[in-house]
Amino acid sequence: MSNKRILVPGGAGYIGSHTVAALVESGAQVVVVDDLETGFEKAIDPAAKFYQGDIRDKAFLDSVFEKEPIDAVIHFAAYSQVGESMENPLKYYDNNLNGTRVLLSSMIEHDVKKIVFSSTAATYGEPRNIPILESDPTEPTNAYGATKLAMEGMMRWCARAYGLKFVSLRYFNACGAHSRGHIGEAHNPESHLIPLILQVPNGQRPYISIFGDDYPTRDGTCVRDYIHVMDLSEAHLLAADYLLSGGESDVFNLGNGVGFTVKEVIQAAEEVVGASIPAKIAPRRAGDPAQLVASSDKAKSILGWKPSRYDIHTILSDAWSWHKAHPHGYEA
Repeated sequence: MSNKRILVPGGAGYIGSHTVAALVESGAQVVVVDDLETGFEKAIDPAAKFYQGDIRDKAFLDSVFEKEPIDAVIHFAAYSQVGESMENPLKYYDNNLNGTRVLLSSMIEHDVKKIVFSSTAATYGEPRNIPILESDPTEPTNAYGATKLAMEGMMRWCARAYGLKFVSLRYFNACGAHSRGHIGEAHNPESHLIPLILQVPNGQRPYISIFGDDYPTRDGTCVRDYIHVMDLSEAHLLAADYLLSGGESDVFNLGNGVGFTVKEVIQAAEEVVGASIPAKIAPRRAGDPAQLVASSDKAKSILGWKPSRYDIHTILSDAWSWHKAHPHGYEA
């Protein structure tokens, strides 16, 4: 990626900031756009150039493309809370779809034709097969997944009409933190399982809620494929490199191929922190599939992706190092 100029919408967010750090390390010239509604300026690598603004604002985006000769885009800017998407789907359609429409319009007008898109396993809905393949049916069970699938569709039609080349990366539960410990996961409100679990030994909540224990899984709790954020960021770089090297538009799953139940993650967290973590059973959340586990064989064979941080204890240890040192995220 040396000397390539990469635009990263949503680069102040969790996965975006880790990808920005990896891009900078690779020698890329990185330009971040983010409205900081859910991201943090402190999370952005100081070597990246930062423009604050909303990607739905076409004049703002056009001004960035006019100042910066962009080679490719890695697009993270989207709302991503499943529960909220079920309560307020129009908010998600406005931000996720409208934001992507404006971004693609500005890209095409400025002759930027390569985009890596941060998609989600939620596009599949309740999977028919485990592990999930890219060719499996996409039937989202929540509005968040539906907006991401529609964003993929928008890119597919733009590819046909304007010669856009895109890679959509469908991934599963991102977790962990940078090995240097300077950036990590910080959401307000927090909704991801691992940071919520770690808030208990950090003294920030009395117990962890388990949403449903009557799923058709080995212990009744949801099974998810957890993937280290640094492995994810490396996949985004590989996807951008693939497009810049002439690769065709495609969709890739990213995951470890190994699923853990909620109870298993809590038990592993107890082993990492060396303390008991109380849990209480709560009602199921709307739109939560029982199992999501990916096959990443396609990404490994075509992109050359080699995830190396797949051990759940490694993921939890990196996450714990971040949360213990930054109990209030970037606000401390």
